[in-house]
Amino acid sequence: MHGHTVAVVGGGILGLAVARELTRRRPGTQVVVFEKEDRLAAHQTGHNSGVVHAGIYYRPGSLKAELCARGRGLLRDYCLEHDLPYVECGKLVVAVDPAEMSRLDALERTATENGVPGLRRIGAGEITEIEPHATGLAALHSPRTAITDYVAVARQLAGDVEAAGGVVLLSTAVTDVFRAGRGSRLQVVAAGAVHHVDHLVLCAGLDAGRLGRRIDGQREPRIVPFRGEYLAVTGPKRDLVRGMVYPVPDPRYPFLGVHFTRRVDGSLEIGPNAVLALDREGYGVRPGLRLADAAGTLAHPGFWRMARTHWRTGVREVRGSLSKRAYLSAARRYVPDIGPADVVRAGAGVRAQAVARDGSLLDDFAIVSSNGVTSVRNAPSPAATSSLAIAEHVVDLIQGG
Repeated sequence: MHGHTVAVVGGGILGLAVARELTRRRPGTQVVVFEKEDRLAAHQTGHNSGVVHAGIYYRPGSLKAELCARGRGLLRDYCLEHDLPYVECGKLVVAVDPAEMSRLDALERTATENGVPGLRRIGAGEITEIEPHATGLAALHSPRTAITDYVAVARQLAGDVEAAGGVVLLSTAVTDVFRAGRGSRLQVVAAGAVHHVDHLVLCAGLDAGRLGRRIDGQREPRIVPFRGEYLAVTGPKRDLVRGMVYPVPDPRYPFLGVHFTRRVDGSLEIGPNAVLALDREGYGVRPGLRLADAAGTLAHPGFWRMARTHWRTGVREVRGSLSKRAYLSAARRYVPDIGPADVVRAGAGVRAQAVARDGSLLDDFAIVSSNGVTSVRNAPSPAATSSLAIAEHVVDLIQGG
C-alpha cells in the first residue's frame, strides 16, 4: 500500500459505514477493510432483530442518544436512496403490572427528552387498537420505530466503498498490529501479509477487546459475550403481531427483555433473551462451547462481580433458554394467544457487551482514538441503527487527531 492509507478491521455494518464515510470525507485516501470471514456481516450485524430504534431508552446527552437520533434519519434516507427495505411498523412498550408504571413514566420522560418522533402515551383500550392481540395497562407508542435488513445495508455500504476506490478484503483475519519504531507507520499482519497503514480503525465487535489490547495494552473494559436466542412464530399465529411489542425494560440492565418483532420478510420473532455465551460465534439453535472463549470470560474478575450482583436474573434467563414454555411465560404476558405449540427455535445472536473490572455493564458507546488508532470498544444496540452517525463520529475523531 502506498500513499495515505486507513485500514478498518471488521466487515460488519460499523466497519463498512466507517470505510464509506472515509471515502466520502477524505478523497484520495486509500481505504481498506479487513474481514476475517468469507462474507460480510457474518456476526452481530447478521444476527440481530433488524430493528431501527427511535431513541426511547437512552440516557439524554449520552453518545447513544445523540448518535441514535442522527443515525436513524441517515439510515432511513440511505435505505430510500438505495431501494433497501425500511418499514415503519411501529413499537409498543407495554406495562402489564402496576409496579411497572413508574418505570414507564421515567421511560416516557427519557424518550420525550430525546425527541422520539410521534411518541404517545396510550391506555389499555388503545393498545388493542394498535395491536389487537396485545394486553397491558398502558404503553408508549413509537410509530416511527422501523425494521430493515442490516445485511443488505452492509452489502450496499461495501459496494459504495469499492465504487469509490476502496478495497474490501474477505477471508483476511488481522492477527497482529505493531509499530517498528517511534513515529513509524502501523504494521498490520493479516492473512500472513504485512500491510503498512497510517491509521487503523477497529470495528471488530466481539474481538474488539482482544485486538485493542494488542495495540494499547488496555485490558479494561473486557468484552463479555451474551447469547440472545430467538423463537420464530409459525403458522397463522405469526400474523397476530403487526409491528413490535416490547416490555418495559429494567434500567439496571442494558438488555431490553424478550419482545415480539416483525421482520421485513413477514416473519415474526420472539426474543432475544440474554445468557452467557461460551462460544463467541455460537449462532446455532443450541449453545456451543469454545474453551478459549469460556476461559477468557471466566478469568475476568469483572464477570464474577457481575454474576454475584445479577445471579437471580441469570438463573431466570438460563431457565428460559432450556425450556420454550419457560421462555414464553414472560412473552405471553404481552401476547397471550401465542403458546409453545406456535413457536420453533430460530437460532441466536451474540452480543459484545463491555464489562468493567468492578462488574458494571457499560451502557454507552465507547470510542477512543489516539496514536493513529481509533477503537470502537463498546457498541451494543442501537449500534446498527446509529451506524452511519457512528461513522461520522469516528471520522471526526480521526480528522481531529
